[in-house]
Amino acid sequence: MIAHAAALLVVPIILVGVVNRTKSCWAGRKGVPLLQAFYDIVRLARKRPVYSSVATVFVKAAPSVVLGTAVVSGLLVPLLGRRTPLSFPFDFVFFAYTWGLGRIFLMLGALDTGSSFEGMGASREATYSALVEPAFFLAAGTLAAASGKSSFAQLLRFRPDDPATAVVWCGCLVALFVLLQVESARIPVDDPSTHLELTMIHEVMVLDHSGPDLAVIQYASAIKMTVCAGLLAALLNPLDAAAGPALFAAANLGLILGAGIVIGTVESLIARLKLRSIPEYIFLAISAAFVALLASTLRRGGLG
Repeated sequence: MIAHAAALLVVPIILVGVVNRTKSCWAGRKGVPLLQAFYDIVRLARKRPVYSSVATVFVKAAPSVVLGTAVVSGLLVPLLGRRTPLSFPFDFVFFAYTWGLGRIFLMLGALDTGSSFEGMGASREATYSALVEPAFFLAAGTLAAASGKSSFAQLLRFRPDDPATAVVWCGCLVALFVLLQVESARIPVDDPSTHLELTMIHEVMVLDHSGPDLAVIQYASAIKMTVCAGLLAALLNPLDAAAGPALFAAANLGLILGAGIVIGTVESLIARLKLRSIPEYIFLAISAAFVALLASTLRRGGLG
């Protein structure tokens, strides 16, 4: 429990650093320090927040709710091993709606500022999150059906042992990787470093947040990216039940940081998609998850 909580709080800072350093390497630059995200959060935490004259309690509450939901969701995902602090049947449903609660408050905070730009970003966030949600439920439901388990800690142990299960496994991996890009506001869906309001999604929603509030939102975003990377790592971890807990945890952490390298590489080699192309990209995740579901059904003789 303590080790899981420590990893959940520390690894996001390192993961953001790995992504940034990977992008710097591809660009031929030295790049910022690995712990730059920590320094940025500390710098923002020392500042005094500024609020719009029309803002209400939603602007002040949104960062805390977003961080709280991100942390709770991280307690459901096996970041270090086969067990999680919170685990119960169909906890992936609770996971999805926990993220949904944080997203609602983030959008309410954006709308509450009275800014037309932030309202535009909130509209885009609602649209793309609604599109990617079916992909997540298809992937999680398929893994549950294929493994015969119902909680993250169990269904993410699914491993392919024949061509049909390999299709299931690969399809769910694709869906979860696209989920990471959408939920973490990464390229090619969104660009966390852009300052052009007409093309921003997540960043435009937090334009009026400053100081500690902005630090909390940035930290929560890093935690969400780590949680998504943890889902991928748990599904990719090649070690079986015979492996010791320490070795299994080390493999999981290595795969999470490896996901950061993949994210940085993708962001260095692929341009940000046009807004009208993002739904088509998200449809790729839905299609991959549906193919995985179909393969699982055929393997079990559901269409026979």
